Amino acid sequence: MDAKGEVRSVGSLTPKGSEKGRYQFKHEGRVIYEWDQSLEDVNIYITPPPGVVPDMIDCTISPNHLRLGLRGNPPFLDEATGGPVVVKESHWYMNDGELTVLFAKMRKGETWDGALATRGKVDPFTRQEIQREMMLERFQEENPGFDFRSAEFNGQVPDPRAFMGGVKYT
Repeated sequence: MDAKGEVRSVGSLTPKGSEKGRYQFKHEGRVIYEWDQSLEDVNIYITPPPGVVPDMIDCTISPNHLRLGLRGNPPFLDEATGGPVVVKESHWYMNDGELTVLFAKMRKGETWDGALATRGKVDPFTRQEIQREMMLERFQEENPGFDFRSAEFNGQVPDPRAFMGGVKYT
């Protein structure tokens, strides 16, 4: 996404056109999953095959690893996460035919280059856009009642985890 919120291509990762901030990971032209992140969470969105219900899902979230697939089959995803997660606060669920895996970040405000470590990383421009969104989220959280949606940064966007004394844990 560019500064105006327009979608832009990012190598093997491309923002999904209908949801601002959601990126797609594609392999051989097929969408494997979509993902997004906030100050505290990283979400992975997967469209399972028709007829798959929650009881058929086998999902194990570890501090640095995700294993996900259908019970009795080899895992669909079996990879390191893009950063450390708090397992007790991470979970998965299905809603309207979409499987969502939510990772609670171990370090609030940390910018992940990707939801999974080996599935492509965002380019430096896109990383700046992600950090911009997270900085605005941080400003909003720290200053309720103010509207930062049209705020702009002059130059490189600072790291939302470390900027001005770091993230406040409330």
